[in-house]
Amino acid sequence: MAISVLVINCGSSSIKYALISERREDRIYGLAENLGAADARIKGITIGGEPLELSIPYADHAKALETLLARLANYNPQAIGHRVVHGGTMTHAERLTQDTIDRIRHAVPLAPLHNPANLIGIEATLALFPHLPQVAVFDTAFHQTMPERAYRYALPQFLYSDYQVRRYGFHGTSHAYVSERASELAGQKNQGGWLSAHLGNGSSTCAIWNGESIDTSMGMTPLEGVVMGTRSGDVDPSLPLFLSNNLGWDIQKIDNMLNKESGLLGLSDLSNDMRTLVEASENGHEGATLAIEVFCYRLAKSLSALSCGLPRLDGLIFTGGIGENAANIREKTVAYLPHFGLQFSVEKNNSLARGTEGRIDHGTGPQIWVIPTDEEGRIAKETRQVLGQLN
Repeated sequence: MAISVLVINCGSSSIKYALISERREDRIYGLAENLGAADARIKGITIGGEPLELSIPYADHAKALETLLARLANYNPQAIGHRVVHGGTMTHAERLTQDTIDRIRHAVPLAPLHNPANLIGIEATLALFPHLPQVAVFDTAFHQTMPERAYRYALPQFLYSDYQVRRYGFHGTSHAYVSERASELAGQKNQGGWLSAHLGNGSSTCAIWNGESIDTSMGMTPLEGVVMGTRSGDVDPSLPLFLSNNLGWDIQKIDNMLNKESGLLGLSDLSNDMRTLVEASENGHEGATLAIEVFCYRLAKSLSALSCGLPRLDGLIFTGGIGENAANIREKTVAYLPHFGLQFSVEKNNSLARGTEGRIDHGTGPQIWVIPTDEEGRIAKETRQVLGQLN
């Protein structure tokens, strides 16, 4: 019998949680959001699908976790799995020890917005559940199988050897889950070549061969790669110098613009939400139309580039909030990939309801799948694997 794992994912102002047991239908999950504000609250689903909403005004991460863990203690979690965005060069999930925590803290400069919040969750749960085994599962770990030709930048050697400046990749738990699921559905679990597109407010692509990441679009930070909700993705590296010399912007202003004011939001001058943009585009909003076109073209361009790392292409996977739900985005992206030999089915694509798993090709050529991601389930699985290895 699979042990019950509490999965904690701490963001800068929110905490996602899920209690993962043997049966998916018994899952308890939710979100503590707007932390530090008057309208801080916990919203979720409890046993039997019952909704939960709880006001926790001005609660910080520690207080929200204390409230959450007190409510979930009655369900007797047997282990805790933490999502940690950046593990540096750690190649797999690890049981939390002081050494592991120190290494996570050492990676803070590589993920200054994420790892500090992840550490808050770790410290709070260690204090509240000191006797429960706890495991850190890293977004970057899945990509540690990339060959050096994929993860090295063309920069002076000392920046890599002394400061670990290299490409790491992110969304590893999502790419790992959906590629394993797709290959399983294809009857060849963890075999063959797959391209995965995790599309949401943060987006990335990945090339997977025989269950291992070969290359991915994100780099040293989650800013590199495809167009995202508010992140620019790839831009000319000389852009910051241009903005500094001509507009007088300092590095923090430039960083804020690239991470929080660009992407779909910047292109459209309207919204970072693809649903809003699709509706606006249908009503003639030129900025929304442009944002969608750039998003799909850059996504297809990234998938094309990553295909170079695969000896063979068996299939393409769409996942994440946009990938799972935006049929028109899937259609536009595939239209930019005529040389892949994809036999796209408009009818099957349009028939998939929200959150539905399904194949959207005609049954010949490389397969095209829509697979709802399950990062929490993957984190629970890796937590169990680590504990199994240690027992």
